[in-house]
Amino acid sequence: MMDDRTDEVQTGTTQIHNILVIGGYGNFGQLICKALAQDANIRLLVGGRDGARATAFAASLGSAQACGISIDAQAPDLAEQLQALHVDTLIQTAGPFQGQNYAVAEACITARCNYIDLADARSFVAGIAALDARARAAGVLVTSGASSVPALTSAIVDHLLPEFSELFEIRHGISAGGHTPGLATMSGVLGYCGKPIQRLENGRWVISYGWQDLHRYPYAAPVGGRWLGSCDVPDLEIFPQRYAGVQSVVFHAGVGNPVSHLATWVLAGVVRMGLLNSLAPLAPIFMSVNRWLEPLSPVVSAVHAELRGLNHDGKPHCKIWQLITFDNHGPHIPCGAAIALARKFADGNMPVKGATPCVGLLTLEEYLGALAHLNLKRVVM
Repeated sequence: MMDDRTDEVQTGTTQIHNILVIGGYGNFGQLICKALAQDANIRLLVGGRDGARATAFAASLGSAQACGISIDAQAPDLAEQLQALHVDTLIQTAGPFQGQNYAVAEACITARCNYIDLADARSFVAGIAALDARARAAGVLVTSGASSVPALTSAIVDHLLPEFSELFEIRHGISAGGHTPGLATMSGVLGYCGKPIQRLENGRWVISYGWQDLHRYPYAAPVGGRWLGSCDVPDLEIFPQRYAGVQSVVFHAGVGNPVSHLATWVLAGVVRMGLLNSLAPLAPIFMSVNRWLEPLSPVVSAVHAELRGLNHDGKPHCKIWQLITFDNHGPHIPCGAAIALARKFADGNMPVKGATPCVGLLTLEEYLGALAHLNLKRVVM
């Protein structure tokens, strides 16, 4: 379906780009909206099923170009609604994406607007390329995984890659601070705890188990040693295809409070033994316990990546890169890609069309530039 609108509306000397954030008053949606509401060339639509909440949050942003709307991302007439609202770019923050279909992305293609989501579900992100031909024909970009994985992690690898003549290993991970995630995020993680995960190690596809493979990782000060376990992320599927010659792609994650992490490890073991089907239904209980533990949990988060291979002299080379996040700013990190991409769209600096996982669309500096207001520290070894 085609419409007769232009991609941008001219107001005075500024071209206005209309951005709709689905789940705009949720955990990640709020952080994205707060950042984009300050941009003069963006008209921000805060969207969600509860129109009153959307309107109240939009009003709190203090921007004349932000408004709240009631919208159901699963509505059969979503494409028509997007056209009527003149949406140029839609940001989908409403997870969990495990088990979701591509109805929202398909509606964006029909409405000829760009689509960005914060998915970290492996099959969902890797499978978005199935929409590539349709997105190219519509002249829009559809990208999935605009989050810590794989958008930030791939940007880190791309940043370090020029130091290597050959890259053999990518071992990376995330340790969250004490902030309790939203229900969708919690459900997504708990859904694969104790379940088998395929990953590439030493040139072979092997099985690990979610939140198992328990070990301590030595982050730079003030983070220190943190417990980590295996996680199922898009990187495990995308990176072996993206980085030629890589023999191992391993990802681990954990939470800063050791009680929370180790309790989850134990319960994941119960799932692995077949005594419990899934931890996902327990997500509300996990959230309540984590909120109770928040005052006892660290306010510092960390991301790390270790790359090993050969340098340009043919000698073994290792590079370790870490991002330390202070003041409970960890939940902002997954939002950096959506903010940076939205600004590139609004500035007319995103020429890429088609459907793709969110890799290669942002440099590391562009990603971190969207988070420049936060208390962050980079450590390179």
